Amino acid sequence: MAVQVLQEVLEATGYLINGQPAHGVYLHEEAAEKCHAREFSPDALWRSDSTLTVYFKFAQEPPSDDLVADWRREVWNQGFAPLLWVISPQKIDLYNGFGRPRETRDADANRLSSFRRIAESLEQLDTFAGRLAMETGQFWQQTEAKKVNRKTSVDQQLLSDLARLEKDLLALGLARSDAQGLLGQSIFAQYLIDRRIVTEQLLENECGQCTLPAILRDPSATKRLFHWLRDTFNGDLFPSGNSNTPYDQKLSKVADFLEGVDPESGQRILFPYQFDVIPVELISSIYEQFTHANPSSADSDSGIDVFYTRLSLVSLVLDEILEGLTGDETVLDMTCGSGVFLVEALRRLVKLQSGESAPTRQVIRSTLYEQIYGIDISEAAVRIAAFSLYLAALELDPDPQPPQALRFEPLINRTLIIGDAMETKIISADQGEPTQPDAPKKFDVIVGNPPWSYQGRSARAAQARRRNNEDIRAPRGQSLNFVSRAMHFGSENARFGLVLSAVQFFSRSESGTMALRQLINELRPVTLVNLSNQRNWLFPRSNMPAVVLLARHRAVHRNVITTVQVPWSPGGALSHTFEISPSDMLTLPFDNWLQHPELLKAAFFGFRRDLSMLNGLTCKYQSLDKQLDKLGTKLCAGLKFGNRSRDSRFLHGLPLLNKTALRPFSIAGDLDTFTADGAERPRKRDIYRAPLLLIREFVSSEGRPTVAIADEDVVFTGAFFGAAFSSEQLEVTHLLAAILSSSLASWFFLMTASAFGLWKPRLLLRDINSLPVPDLDQALRSEAGESLIKLVRRLQNKPPSLSDWRALDELVFDLYSIDVADRVLAREGLFRATWQWNAGRNESADTANISYISDYARTFQAALSVWLSATNQRCMRAEVFNFHEQAPLRVVRFVLEECTKPSEPSSLQVVQPTEDQRDVLDQIGNRLNVSLAESMIGQRELRVYGRDEVVIIKPPARRHWMGASALEDADAVLAESISGNPA
Repeated sequence: MAVQVLQEVLEATGYLINGQPAHGVYLHEEAAEKCHAREFSPDALWRSDSTLTVYFKFAQEPPSDDLVADWRREVWNQGFAPLLWVISPQKIDLYNGFGRPRETRDADANRLSSFRRIAESLEQLDTFAGRLAMETGQFWQQTEAKKVNRKTSVDQQLLSDLARLEKDLLALGLARSDAQGLLGQSIFAQYLIDRRIVTEQLLENECGQCTLPAILRDPSATKRLFHWLRDTFNGDLFPSGNSNTPYDQKLSKVADFLEGVDPESGQRILFPYQFDVIPVELISSIYEQFTHANPSSADSDSGIDVFYTRLSLVSLVLDEILEGLTGDETVLDMTCGSGVFLVEALRRLVKLQSGESAPTRQVIRSTLYEQIYGIDISEAAVRIAAFSLYLAALELDPDPQPPQALRFEPLINRTLIIGDAMETKIISADQGEPTQPDAPKKFDVIVGNPPWSYQGRSARAAQARRRNNEDIRAPRGQSLNFVSRAMHFGSENARFGLVLSAVQFFSRSESGTMALRQLINELRPVTLVNLSNQRNWLFPRSNMPAVVLLARHRAVHRNVITTVQVPWSPGGALSHTFEISPSDMLTLPFDNWLQHPELLKAAFFGFRRDLSMLNGLTCKYQSLDKQLDKLGTKLCAGLKFGNRSRDSRFLHGLPLLNKTALRPFSIAGDLDTFTADGAERPRKRDIYRAPLLLIREFVSSEGRPTVAIADEDVVFTGAFFGAAFSSEQLEVTHLLAAILSSSLASWFFLMTASAFGLWKPRLLLRDINSLPVPDLDQALRSEAGESLIKLVRRLQNKPPSLSDWRALDELVFDLYSIDVADRVLAREGLFRATWQWNAGRNESADTANISYISDYARTFQAALSVWLSATNQRCMRAEVFNFHEQAPLRVVRFVLEECTKPSEPSSLQVVQPTEDQRDVLDQIGNRLNVSLAESMIGQRELRVYGRDEVVIIKPPARRHWMGASALEDADAVLAESISGNPA
């Protein structure tokens, strides 16, 4: 009965296919082995490629609230399971796996929804949390799913509790390093106790008490315990602490925490943490966040920006960089922090060496002592890295007994070095001490998340010492300098996986571009992963975006740069995972990038057609700055008040532009008069003369630059850029205002600008100056140019309507002679530009309705119509399947048919399925002899070919169904059809 009911539910929701486990699904004993829980043993589990887990538990009778509460507590402590399914013969209850266990044990605590075991209800369950809903991320779009949030997961809650406890310890006079040492030793001891490495009897024998809270309430017992820990494992763990305040009071605070005593009420509440269940990598991650939550004065003085590294990011780097290795390689993290990269690298190297067998203690220890290295400027961080690595080694050990046999060799000053990675050398153990100045050790894999800026006093001094012999020197920030330094540590074929500030990769400065070219040339092949869309949850303390540099990790593709744009998704922020589709990846020929460095950003933010269009425009038309130079003017930054050290009285009496007054094509309202006597950079008087073309530095949330014409002299500040024209050039001013306000300009800035779209909706002077502009003399005489001038004059007196903007865009397209397909890109460039604001991001993730998908299909048909018109014998019919809004996928089928008459237009049909989506996919798959549900694994987008048809399947998010996506898909279908090798 149990097996039958479980199989029925799993089959109905796609976790079983024809009785066999789908990808990532494990049953019975295999599920239990992968769970690593204390008492909870799932009957099935599904694990995604990003390690998110769904647990399935069967109960013959509806389980008691207490039993479900115990299950949920263990699931929560594992930290990676958003869902627990409790299945009984009558119903299925879904619980929030990220919801913190509560004191009350009622049935509704953290329960998301219930479903009956009948066909209709199972269909609803499949839609809500079936495998396709989880695989495609559609689960996270639903209202109930938004309660499932990593903010309440075990790592975030423990971090919050430890921070509160640390605050109490600091208030009692304990130094921060000592407070963290005390907490670290206590967590380490509780870990050993919970995992039964240290027994109650051993505690009784050594300390006279059998529980850790009781020991902590006895200062002499605590000293004996900590002495035993240092003697048994070694002295690397934590400093012993040195304070004049009463130690027993501080120890009692920690004891209260472990006993679940509420610090405000003094009452005991549920202590939710189970350290024998919490994965070591989560404990390491918690301490990474903990130590960086309030940088020490030493860190602040050094000017280092430290940001803890989420485990999903660690996995993204290591999944790629360790692929195909043997496990014998050495790994270095130059700024190891609390060791999150090193812990996961240790686990993976041991797994590679052990294969399917259980690892031996000898393999674990030799890997730890000989292959895992780290450097960090913070002693506290290095000690916690040692703590994390010890925990990982103990967890990997198949039989961690007896404790006396588990003593570790010291890691600090041997494989974990306290120092500045920009100057430290590491010497092989058989070559001498780490301080020996010769024979530096070389590493096979270099990973980490180095500081994104490094401009403190010690860093500036070190940079000055290196200035004459540094291989690569990059301006503004130190990311590229750290990569250059990492290359000194690398062996000849070393692989690199580094999380860096993205700013230097998209700088348009000459020196920055030169440094980047040199670095990428030396590290080829290179993959760059842009994480700018994730910065709100990935690095919430940073205003800068991140990019992952993966280098020398593939034996092929040496002459291309692979770019990956990780899109924003609702599920990403809630689950701390990345949703990447094939269309988010693009390759850029290395030589092409050398000639056109602006293509690097376009490769992230666009499709292949965007790159082609960008290349065509920049080759065909001169840049704006060159066009302005012909007219005897240039675009200038405005006045900067700053320290007001220079005389600005020559501007007295002129109106002063403010941010709210500049509107599209006009300046609204009365302006204040400039009265300041001084400014740091008052600029020259001539740049404020009318007629003035004015551009706001920051772009509005609609995605268009705000551009206006001033008919009288006006002072503008650094919040604007301006170009002064002569009175005879007024029409040119109007024409340029139209061009700069167009969706084409938004598209161009999104593809090329240094900050716009990446981390700030801001335009730099060089971004605007690089805009390709048609010859202005010819443009003024063209029909489109004359119409644009008339339109701008009219819009100076009235706010533009939506139809006005559309008319302006089309006239600008005419002016540039842009074809039909490229107009699709430019129009949607405006939509894509809005993704840097919350409203635009949400719109990109909204479900595409039947109208959007139909437009996609028509654009796809139009793109292939040129190819079909060559013979004029075949037509393309589109079938758009109109599934219900919550369905996890959308499907469009294109069929080639004989034309009944010459030049017959392509047709489109909206199909209303009578079956559910999985049945429709099964029918299509059976006809094409492809298991569509299985083929979607890890792809998220799929093209499936038949003799005279192609079926395109994607998640429902609107960004997948843009016209630009249709053009990209049509190009791919044509290329694959011609090559005879469909993907």
